Amino acid sequence: MAARALGRLNLLVHIAAKHLLVRRRQTLVAVSGVAVGVGFFLAVSALMVGSQADFVKTLIDTAPHIIISDERRSPPPQPGVAAYRGNGGGGAVELHGYKVRSEVRGIKDWQAILREVNDIPGAIGSPSLSGAVTLRVGGREEGLAVVGIDPGIEAKVSTISDKLRAGKLIDLERVQGGVIIGEDQAQRLALGMGDIVAATSARGGTRNLKIVGLFKRGQMQLGSGTGYMLLREAQSLLGRPFVINRIGVKLADPYSAQTVAARIEARHAYKAESWQERSADFLGLLLTRNVIMYSVVSAILLVASFGIYTAVSNSVADKRRDIAILRSIGFSQGDLQLVFIIEGAALAVVGVVLGWGLGYVLMEILSQLEFPISGDVQHIPLDRGSRQYLIAATASLSAGLVAAWLPARKTALVDPVDILRGAV
Repeated sequence: MAARALGRLNLLVHIAAKHLLVRRRQTLVAVSGVAVGVGFFLAVSALMVGSQADFVKTLIDTAPHIIISDERRSPPPQPGVAAYRGNGGGGAVELHGYKVRSEVRGIKDWQAILREVNDIPGAIGSPSLSGAVTLRVGGREEGLAVVGIDPGIEAKVSTISDKLRAGKLIDLERVQGGVIIGEDQAQRLALGMGDIVAATSARGGTRNLKIVGLFKRGQMQLGSGTGYMLLREAQSLLGRPFVINRIGVKLADPYSAQTVAARIEARHAYKAESWQERSADFLGLLLTRNVIMYSVVSAILLVASFGIYTAVSNSVADKRRDIAILRSIGFSQGDLQLVFIIEGAALAVVGVVLGWGLGYVLMEILSQLEFPISGDVQHIPLDRGSRQYLIAATASLSAGLVAAWLPARKTALVDPVDILRGAV
């Protein structure tokens, strides 16, 4: 029984192949349409998905996955309000003339929070202190948002060391009073590597700083007016010894940042912001971008399937007499519909294979393009994963089968008696 079914299937495949070979030009057009659709789908999706993955990687790697700051989303109530209105005290009391308590900024008991962060498997916490100083050189003044860090730890948490045009992050420990600033700011102040500049904080602290590194231009994440110093030297200059106001956290799994941040914030009340929260607007734009991209490339594959529909539809119309003869000698409607579905599937499969080749060539061309950006030569990030090939093949084969099945249904309308009687 199995051998008989297999022989019948081979016969149907042979008939389908004969139909396609007889109409070579139409077959070639249908296959070319699928190949072009698949090829451009691969090129466009590789470009879009690759650029998105590169952008998200930049969001993740540029800054710590979680930033714990000395801010509070819900500030604690003032003592007077807490005493009279808290703990069920009622709301009938109105306070006047009391002095509002202003808290000293900084993360309290930050060593305990840092130990808790480091106890998370694969996590690293980096303490830092940020503040503002004024640089004075040659009669010119300019503000600098200084960040005090531990270079050895910060290099493991963020990628600021990769943003350096000159110098190394570890030089902050090797050179007393060392500071790293941006190239743009250094150019405005006519400063270079090894130059000395005076810095004054808002609390009156003053000291001379030595330029030990320069950040590359165009680093939007750092800002042109941001500089880095050794943590203890920044604490001394800013007049805030043993104080930090930020802890950067790097996790083994960046996508768990929201959960970990919520747990830290619930425990310590300090604002813990994950990279997803900081980049919510950008991630929303990427979602919209994906919807547009897949709508466009799906339309390309849909249009490509029209060629298969046309080829199979014409084949059904031209082979009405052949269909009648086959029906009269015992072929069922299902057998004949299967013949034309096999034709559509064959066109789709050949088109997909050729489209894979075309897509590969297009991606090779795109990967060779070079774009000079900020003095560096960069290439287009592409996603060449098998996932894109699988999506293109699945979508094309599905569309091809549907496009073949629609005209194949017409074989059920063929009446062999009327056709053969009219041919006599």
